[in-house]
This record gives sequence, structure tokens and C-alpha cells, in this order.
Amino acid sequence: MKERKGISGSTLKIIAIITMLIDHIGAGVLGRLLVVRGMNEAADLNAWIDANSTLVITYQMMRFVGRLAFPIFCFLLIEGFEHTHDVKKYALRLLSFCLVSEIPFDLLFNGKILESGYQNVFFTLFIGLMVMWGFQAVENQERFAKFKKVIFDAGILAAGILAAEFLNTDYAGIGVACIVLLYVFRKKKSYQLLAGCIGFSWELTAPLAFIPIAFYNGKRGLSLKYFFYIFYPAHLLILYIICWAMGMGPIAVA
Repeated sequence: MKERKGISGSTLKIIAIITMLIDHIGAGVLGRLLVVRGMNEAADLNAWIDANSTLVITYQMMRFVGRLAFPIFCFLLIEGFEHTHDVKKYALRLLSFCLVSEIPFDLLFNGKILESGYQNVFFTLFIGLMVMWGFQAVENQERFAKFKKVIFDAGILAAGILAAEFLNTDYAGIGVACIVLLYVFRKKKSYQLLAGCIGFSWELTAPLAFIPIAFYNGKRGLSLKYFFYIFYPAHLLILYIICWAMGMGPIAVA
């Protein structure tokens, strides 16, 4: 059997991790530098921007690169859901790292050990997983008429969006809606890619994520099952330690 060419799931995950790291360096470290300089130097905003143009442009470019990460993680979440042998364990793993990641997330973006106003992206992914699981349960109910399934699905989606908005998760309700959009079109790759480009277009560079996704070959690649789960809280904590060492620990940038 001829081997399918393209990008494996592990390669996609590495692309997402690298772009996320670039984004978080921009937001967490350069963002603090911009806040500090703004507080200390900015009597005139235009003059301050001119004086710090290199830092501002670097910050903006890093954030633009970082927009590619979330769509890829959403796509991989759907792939994981479709291929997992135990959705319950998958969900518990996501939920566990929601909680493990919250302190490093709050430290980096809010300068506090715990801050309840804004939650990390694992919460968004977890809620998206719960919505997909709900859709699957409805679809498996053979006694339900089609219109009844649509009503239940709409209710499940609304509950997921409201939960993300209430918790104020990273990407919030629109993030959950985008996960569902990719899930609905999962069986037709071309439709999924088009839907993703449209659905994520509210962020300028996010649709570019669907270029590597288009080359996904359906293979898992390297075994990185727990790498992202560990990397996410670890890199947030390391970036915060760097900020703390620079004397910028208590500053909020979220």
C-alpha cells in the first residue's frame, strides 16, 4: 500500500506549539515591556510609539504568528475526539490540565497566582469537546427525528457558548463555535477547510493555519500524547519566571 504524503498530526502539533510559544513570548514578555515603557515614558502616545516602534512592530508580528495556533489545536481536538477509544479519559485529561495550567496562565497574563476573570485555552477546548460529545450522543439516538436532533444540537451548542462566555475562557464562545464548525464539516476535508477559513477570519492571520492543515495525511506521526499537556503549563511558568527576573512579575497584560 502506497504511503500517503503530507503532514502528520505530530507535525501539526509542533507547528501549533511553536506558533503558540511565539505568541506567548510576545504577549507575556514584550507585552509587559510595552506596559512598563508606556507607564514610564508615555506623555504623548504618538511620540511614545515612534520611540518604541521596533518593539511595537515585533510585538504585533509575534501576535500575528500566534494566531495560527488555536485553529490547529481545534482541528487536532476533533481528530483526537474522532479517534480516541475512551472519550471520558480524554475529557478528564483535558479537565485536569485546565486546572494545572490555570496558575501559570494567571501568573503570566495577570501577574497573580489566581485570577478568576479570564481562563486558559484548555477550558475552551474542554467545553468544545463536551459539545462534540453531546452531538455524538444525540446522533446515536435512532428514535429521534431529524428536526429533534437539530433542536437538541442547537441547545447543546448554546450551552457550550454560554459556558465559555460565563467563564471568560481564552477565545470564549466564538472559540467553541469555531470548534463545532470544524466538527460539523469533518467528513468532507474541502468543506472543512473552507468553513475554517471563513469561521476563523475574525482574526486576520488565523486562516493561514489551514494551509498546513490542508496537507494533513491522517497519520499520528510521533507519539506526543502528553507533550502538549506538559509543555503548556511549563512554558507559561518559565516565561513568567523570566518576567519576574526582569522585575515585571506583578504586571497584568491580559
